[in-house]
Amino acid sequence: MKNQLDINFIRSQFPAFQNEKTQNLAFFENAGGTYVPNTVIEKLNDFMITKKVQPYGDFSASIEAGEEMDNSMKKIAELLNVRHDEFIIGPSTTMNMFLLSNSLKDSIIEGDEIIVTNQDHEANIGAWRKLAETGVVVKEWCLNPETAELEISDLEKLITKKTKLISMCHTSNVIASINDLKTVVKIAHDQGIKVVGDGVAYMAHDIADLKGIDIDFYAFSLYKTYGPHLALLYGKKELLEKTKNLNHEFLQGDVPYTLNPGGPNHEELACLSGITDYYENVYNHHFGSDKSNLNKKGKKVFELIYDYEENLIKILLDFLKLKKNVRLLGKTSHLRSDRMPTVSFTVDGMSSYDIAVQAGKENIGIRNGEFYAWRCLQGLGIETNDGVVRVSMVHYNTIEEVQRLINFLDTIL
Repeated sequence: MKNQLDINFIRSQFPAFQNEKTQNLAFFENAGGTYVPNTVIEKLNDFMITKKVQPYGDFSASIEAGEEMDNSMKKIAELLNVRHDEFIIGPSTTMNMFLLSNSLKDSIIEGDEIIVTNQDHEANIGAWRKLAETGVVVKEWCLNPETAELEISDLEKLITKKTKLISMCHTSNVIASINDLKTVVKIAHDQGIKVVGDGVAYMAHDIADLKGIDIDFYAFSLYKTYGPHLALLYGKKELLEKTKNLNHEFLQGDVPYTLNPGGPNHEELACLSGITDYYENVYNHHFGSDKSNLNKKGKKVFELIYDYEENLIKILLDFLKLKKNVRLLGKTSHLRSDRMPTVSFTVDGMSSYDIAVQAGKENIGIRNGEFYAWRCLQGLGIETNDGVVRVSMVHYNTIEEVQRLINFLDTIL
């Protein structure tokens, strides 16, 4: 039995590392979108060739198309340990949050209060902020400008008897700290408040225990978790049943389709089972094949990833902490119990844009900017146009790639 992540096996599952155009790129912009494994690509190709017809009909290609789509829904539900009718698949987290906020308009009315954070990506808070147009009071849970962290004591001061909903990120796509979502949910539920969690920056590195956290709604982007450009929105079934129908009139009561006008992209939905197939392949390679369910297998896979990513973070942070002209955002701890492997920083007297451009010339993929978290940067006193340098790693990155990045940074810092 292997007890360490086999990085060679991992990289063999992703065609990008074998393709001559991409194999030499040190790709550190995974928070913007991850590479896709063979299992996803092959299913997408097969669907487009053999099943690209309207699904759920009475002829073979149509029947098979529906079965592939249903199989993905079943597999994703098993991976997340939720019911198949507790989530929708939509085009993006931004859109899914917009749909959710509109579906709750009848239950969050003028004078009610919503709490959002300024640490979040705009996708998770923009839709809720728009409810201010209907007379809803939007309060901002501000991060500590010294530590960049969200402090529970500050949240508690904002809650009143009029608070109906709290929306926050599980992990910031810039700060990368793992927020204590479970404690927030407990505080909220004790006072009858619902909680929306943004897992976009979390789910590439772990499988959130949605039932254990007891979260009411939770969203993440599948294209940032080794899949196609789709997103998932989870909601407790009893809460989804109380939402407003946004779909065709004849679908009234057919939750969760009521939240998903037009439905999901067929071919991309069908290939989502390729994500779970990838996790199963990683599990079988490291632990051997068995009959454990996908959630248990996924958690075991991410235990390996946890240790591996922690090492990647440590190497980069140990280097950056030695540079006196570097301002690191968030925790300087490398522990995966504290943070995810996304590292954001600024450099005194240097443009973040120039650093990213120079890195690109060295075939190192990093980015600069505000990453749709401009309120977060403003809260930290950082100019948003040039923004920060962000290095976002996942488990297919190698120590050698991190060292390439360090060597590059060492020449310009």
